[in-house]
Amino acid sequence: MAEQLTKEEILDAAEQVLRRFGPEKTSVVDVARALNISHGTIYRHYPSKASLREAVAERWLHSIISPLKDVFQKDCTSSERLHEWVKTLIHIKHSLVKEDPELFTMYTTLAEESVEVIGAHIQELVGQIIPIIQEGIANHEFKTANAEETAKGIFMATARFHHPAHAKEWASPTIEEEFDLVWKLILSGILK
Repeated sequence: MAEQLTKEEILDAAEQVLRRFGPEKTSVVDVARALNISHGTIYRHYPSKASLREAVAERWLHSIISPLKDVFQKDCTSSERLHEWVKTLIHIKHSLVKEDPELFTMYTTLAEESVEVIGAHIQELVGQIIPIIQEGIANHEFKTANAEETAKGIFMATARFHHPAHAKEWASPTIEEEFDLVWKLILSGILK
């Protein structure tokens, strides 16, 4: 089995072991035991415990980004597409917290340990906003501006509603109203 073992199989096992023991107590040996292989086999794919944990976090973060790409298939204005993109990101994060708060906490802990992975994740998210801004500028819906700076600003302005550090605030009964206030402010700054 060890020769045919894929990185995905290792990540699947690592995820299960992390769920069972938590990030602090999980070792590469635990993951190897779950796969019935030697820990050396895992080290051939992932050179350290940190790189394995980073790969698990990266895969989780990628699963968050995947549904956002569907927003680009919708037939709507640029401001509607931008709103839909941000609302989809918020919905994904809020759903993850509601469905399995312990797992959400574990993954955010793993992600926070992986500064480079988080940086790449944020760049990818902002990178998805940029074409929406460019489209809005091109069709004269948005004010002419630097699309990259505008995308970063929108991402940062909405962080309270999607950044895991604010997860406890998401249960507030006024969170939707608060988002609407921020959204109106964002639109007032970008719409022609």
